Amino acid sequence: MITCIVTDLDGTLLNHESKISEQNLASLKKAQEKGVEVIVATGRNYPDVIDIFKDTGLKTWVIGANGATIHDPDGNRFDHLPMDKQKAMKLLQWLEERDYYYEIFSDNYLYSPQRGRQLIEIELDRLCTANPDINRADLEKHAVIQFSQTGFSFIDSYKEIENPAINVYNILAFSYDKQKLDAGWETFRCDSSITLVTSGTYNFEFEHKEASKGNALVKLANHLGIELKAILAMGDSMNDLSMLEKVGYPVAMGNAREDVKNAAIEIAETNDQHGVANTISRLVLASVAI
Repeated sequence: MITCIVTDLDGTLLNHESKISEQNLASLKKAQEKGVEVIVATGRNYPDVIDIFKDTGLKTWVIGANGATIHDPDGNRFDHLPMDKQKAMKLLQWLEERDYYYEIFSDNYLYSPQRGRQLIEIELDRLCTANPDINRADLEKHAVIQFSQTGFSFIDSYKEIENPAINVYNILAFSYDKQKLDAGWETFRCDSSITLVTSGTYNFEFEHKEASKGNALVKLANHLGIELKAILAMGDSMNDLSMLEKVGYPVAMGNAREDVKNAAIEIAETNDQHGVANTISRLVLASVAI
């Protein structure tokens, strides 16, 4: 029997407009009313998650920054895994010297370079010039979602966050340039001092070597006394694999990557078809009602 639901946000609970549908929201609330624990596990920074849920009336545990932070339903930080600061600074130097747009996830802010959005615009212009048949509007949607996050603090250089008091939980690099994306993967994919993941088509992300949604979920499940085999987890991207591989009921969204679908026991409807709500209704609420 399922006693806990874990849901990713982007591409899963949120639709293509980064909104929670009434159906998805209602299903999570019904599950909570039935005594089922609900956990959000996302690549987003915690302050951004709070902003998304502020008018919903829904309070949950939140695994943020791809597992680098855990907050309880009242907003208290339960656990965190900041990156080694020296390593983070070296990674940021590498990105900045090569003109990558980046975001630094910290406790209160999402640090990003002043000229970062200009870099993205330049890349988009180059891509569309070289490929006239590309739908620019479709590509721009990815940047719009990236820029719509909460808590941005713009900096002139990564050196501004050198202060040891500033925790770095996640460094996200975003690019429309496939060569730059490939270069990031090739340079760091064998670096055992960090975790390298992706949460979207045009990004790659660095975090603490032990930070993942899966590891954070195991830690939280132990704290809450929940068996992993009784957990339903839903996701769509590579950064969801670590948690899908650990639970008893791994479900991939209809819009998920193929490797994510291969790790699931069931494929839900897409995030625009209320896949979360339908899955909860079918696998959780129906069995709870019996």
